[in-house]
Amino acid sequence: MVMELPALDELDTFPKLLLHNAANWPNDVAMREKEFGIWNQFTWAEYRDRVRLVALGLASLGVRRGEVVAIIGRNRPNWVWSELAAQALGCMTLGIYEDVLAAEAGYLVDHAGAGIVICEDEEQVDKMLELGEAGRSLRHIVYHDPRGMRKYDDPRLVSWERLLELGRELLAARPGLFEAEIAKGRGEDVAVLCTTSGTTAHPKLAMLQAKPFLGHIASYLRADPRAATDEYVSILPLPWIMEQIYVVAMPLLCRIRISFPESVETAMRDLREIGPTHILLAPRVWEQTAADVRARIMDAGPLTRRLFDWAVRVGIDAVQHRRRHRLADALVFSALRDRLGFSRLKSAATGGAALGPDTFRFFLAMGVPLKQLYGQTEAAGAYTLQRHDEIDCDSSGVPFDDTELRILDPDESGVGEILTRHAGMFRGYFGNEAATRETLTEDGWLRTGDAGYLDEKGRLVVIDRVKDIARTSLGVRFSPQFIENKLKFSPFVGECVVLGNGRPYLTAILCIRYSMVAKWAESNRIGFTTYQNLAANPKVYDLLAAEVEKVNAALPEAQRIRRFLLLYKELDPDDGELTRTRKVRRGIIDERYGALIAAMYDERDRVRVETEVTFEDGRKGRIEADLVIRDTAAHTMLRRAA
Repeated sequence: MVMELPALDELDTFPKLLLHNAANWPNDVAMREKEFGIWNQFTWAEYRDRVRLVALGLASLGVRRGEVVAIIGRNRPNWVWSELAAQALGCMTLGIYEDVLAAEAGYLVDHAGAGIVICEDEEQVDKMLELGEAGRSLRHIVYHDPRGMRKYDDPRLVSWERLLELGRELLAARPGLFEAEIAKGRGEDVAVLCTTSGTTAHPKLAMLQAKPFLGHIASYLRADPRAATDEYVSILPLPWIMEQIYVVAMPLLCRIRISFPESVETAMRDLREIGPTHILLAPRVWEQTAADVRARIMDAGPLTRRLFDWAVRVGIDAVQHRRRHRLADALVFSALRDRLGFSRLKSAATGGAALGPDTFRFFLAMGVPLKQLYGQTEAAGAYTLQRHDEIDCDSSGVPFDDTELRILDPDESGVGEILTRHAGMFRGYFGNEAATRETLTEDGWLRTGDAGYLDEKGRLVVIDRVKDIARTSLGVRFSPQFIENKLKFSPFVGECVVLGNGRPYLTAILCIRYSMVAKWAESNRIGFTTYQNLAANPKVYDLLAAEVEKVNAALPEAQRIRRFLLLYKELDPDDGELTRTRKVRRGIIDERYGALIAAMYDERDRVRVETEVTFEDGRKGRIEADLVIRDTAAHTMLRRAA
């Protein structure tokens, strides 16, 4: 049954919806958090009461309407309470990824002019204290976890307990202040500053207004309904636009229950305990999950491996014919879904980047109701979604009922830049009017920068970034992302970058999936010490060469990879090679690995590299390595012929 959504004419901000839910369903569970192995529950009344104390504590610290409150840490209820508390005072909230370096955090804090930042623990506090001039706007730094904090004496530091104590004092003195501040809020107020992916430069801050944002999420719920009895487990980073939707905003509209795992390491195990009905995972998580499944199968006996391989083969074949294979499901997939915590799923989604079609088919064959969505931060997250009643591996589905789509300057195949427009889009970039004018047309269309087309059923098919669609020097057009996703279906390939724009043929830089390749090496009695040592092993090169040949066999000859190398390290956001949402920054790759790329096209068999890397704590180090460049079968034949 589709639930009736609240009327947004009156309940036009996040805090107003919170008060509404707490008044009408005070004892219903709103969220859970696992701590020390125990799931702690919070009702809607408790949710409101926590937000009230945090808001009044912030007010006692001098936080005022129109300010920016930044939040950095892992996914926990106190993040959500802090966000709603800041918005209750009429502030804008800015989420910062917990794994950013101090310099990145400093840029965001400085650009937003944040007056207060709420940190999870000592690690995040250290980043704020390192900012120097970049943190000149910060008046207070609130920390939630007190461990390790006794040695600090910075006057800006405020503990979470002190913040709540200030809130209780103000509540006693002015008992109606919280509700009065919420009543001042307007739907057109900017509620969230959400960082863009920043594939080419520093991330921009998209300004999302409360009522338009909520209205667009209502259209999402009409396309993919939820009920108050449904469950969601929060795994993806909260600064990401889609997790803002699923964890912060959407529950206020439909009251879906949110559960927070104990840690990143226990997330998938905790997910199984909850058995969510709805889930959203990034492509990298789906890819890692598929790799983990294959890793476990590698440890199984020969009969189990043959049964699994058969089930995958017939299951994917059934998906190709728009159906499910019941026997494979009964013998293999039903138990596998239970093992992963997917048994109760009504809807599973992937977004943020393209998921390879092979990985997509694998989960569909398993019986996971996986759907591709598409959107941007500027467009308030997703605005297309595949329909539940059809198996569709190729498109991103049809637009929501509030969304318009069109293709700008389509070529003879109908491919052009995707433009979209709906009432819930961002108001512009905070402090960057020039970028706003570049992104929004005069008549209100958002230029996505992605290339795609609409098929005969009105479904959106996304190909790649417009600027990334490439052409070889021989005139062969190709999508690097499409080939990369096919390569990443291999359990042994972690990241990869396909090259060839303006070159005579395609090459690739591959990063091994260390956990899987290490397991394979151990089972084959191959010794190694480090990632770099393992990636350089000739037998590992043979293993990856076989994976590349599998992908080449499924590609047109002109789009096949001719040469590749295994990188000495994983691509890393800390080195600027990936965004925080794990998208490849191709410009950085071209610049940083220019010597390696040149060597592949110079027909060299190896190349010497000396480079600087950034460790997790921000320290710099140097790596020296001799990298082998391997030819694929197609290129070997050409070289012999020459």
